[in-house]
Amino acid sequence: MLIGDVARRSGVSARMLRHYESLGLVRPTGRTGSGYREYSSENIRRVFHIESLRSLGLSLSDVGRALDDPGFAPAGLVEDLVRRTRERIAAETELLTRLRRIGAAEPADWEDVLQTVALLKALRSDSAGARQRAALSAAEEAPVPVEALVEAALGESDPNVAGALRWALAHAGGDAPALLAEGLAAPEAEVRERAVRALAEIPDDTATALLRDALANPDGAVRGHAALALGARGVAEAVPTLLDMVVEGQNDTDASDVLSTLASDPARAERIATGLVDRLRDGAPGPAARRRLTQALADIPGTTASHALTTLTADEDRAVALTARYVLTLRDAG
Repeated sequence: MLIGDVARRSGVSARMLRHYESLGLVRPTGRTGSGYREYSSENIRRVFHIESLRSLGLSLSDVGRALDDPGFAPAGLVEDLVRRTRERIAAETELLTRLRRIGAAEPADWEDVLQTVALLKALRSDSAGARQRAALSAAEEAPVPVEALVEAALGESDPNVAGALRWALAHAGGDAPALLAEGLAAPEAEVRERAVRALAEIPDDTATALLRDALANPDGAVRGHAALALGARGVAEAVPTLLDMVVEGQNDTDASDVLSTLASDPARAERIATGLVDRLRDGAPGPAARRRLTQALADIPGTTASHALTTLTADEDRAVALTARYVLTLRDAG
């Protein structure tokens, strides 16, 4: 069979068949009297084998080894092909993500495209300073897709850069709250905490609703940050979690401050005082917890708090009794 017939039957061009011959992959059985290459049925089968192996991503060198080396073991090569394919897919996925983000920025001209590309690159820089500058620029100068800011914020460990990214997200609007909410379910505790802290700095109603949902999160740190943010916004639903934080010693000083702010409303003050008193009774909390609860009562106005403090002046824990007496003295003076 001549080279043209082989090309038609196999779908491999005559030029590629000649290349295979030059590499020693396929050797024609001979030539015609006119000098044309002749291929046997075995040659054609080998061409199909070559194309099959190439379809798996093997180089022509690896194809030759696979076909001609009796001791060739495919397992290692296949494993290497899997690794290289994954790397290629990851690179292509990253490129696709970058292109989508540039498109989302709605660039008006190529100058905008270049500026967005530069900021996206800076957000992934090894330099914390470069990342921080990019975050600040994203909020003030150039449009950066919210998705990129959220990804950067959830992965940022440097506190200064993280603060800049949270500030940028607070000014970004759009889908930032919904994208951050996805981070609340991340398997990594640090990612969940970054997500709730970023949500806490977004002042819109969507973020507030998501923070309310976060009060039921199984992660105590997420619940705590959500409660502090909601309490600062005057959301009474945060009170039970804030009370638990005082008992558990989790950001208890901040929790007490927020409870004091919420207690500016008289009805809420009575509810908070009742909650603190209940926790002093329930389960006989340890000495440290009792002291924190007493200190929290100090900043809660109203008769319920005053009566509780009066009772605590006789507490068997000297620190609790002294704290209660001191607070009552200040109240009387007031």
